[in-house]
Amino acid sequence: MWSYQKYLQYPAKVSKTDLEMAKLLYAQYAGPDSELGAAVRYLTQRYTMPTDEAKATLTDIGTEELAHWEIIATLIYKLVNGVSPKKLQQAGLGAHYAQHGRALYPHDAAGVPFTAAYLQSHEDPIANLQEDLAAEEKARATYENLIELSNDQGIIETLSFLREREVVHFQRFGETLNIVRDHLNK
Repeated sequence: MWSYQKYLQYPAKVSKTDLEMAKLLYAQYAGPDSELGAAVRYLTQRYTMPTDEAKATLTDIGTEELAHWEIIATLIYKLVNGVSPKKLQQAGLGAHYAQHGRALYPHDAAGVPFTAAYLQSHEDPIANLQEDLAAEEKARATYENLIELSNDQGIIETLSFLREREVVHFQRFGETLNIVRDHLNK
């Protein structure tokens, strides 16, 4: 016999339904600078990293991005749960509802489906790490924009946690870039 207990890395707090915010959060669910994009990018790039430490960094951060993807998914689901189809349609989520109901589907805030074209993966580890630094900064900026657009303290706290993790990831990628440069210059 086993017991399953699931905890998010950080609780997804929502005080009320908010369809506009749900729609906007899709930017971080499956947009070009989203948690999904970051996870797939890093977990793909790890294979060409020249040091075990660099591979581990990309593995760890890529895995954490999947946990963040789950937090964003939970926020979106809570924000639309129980809302009528008519209200979803009025909020600009009618096309989403027509195809997926209230289930999540990987698209951005404008409804554009996620695509692998968002991802960069190159044999050159320096190029990849520079891309990763930029990706973390873009995600941080997107979180700051989303925080400014929300008036729900629970959502703001949750997004602030995710924003801070982007800052930490940026720092870790910077450290990893230095390690890889040192390794390649030997």
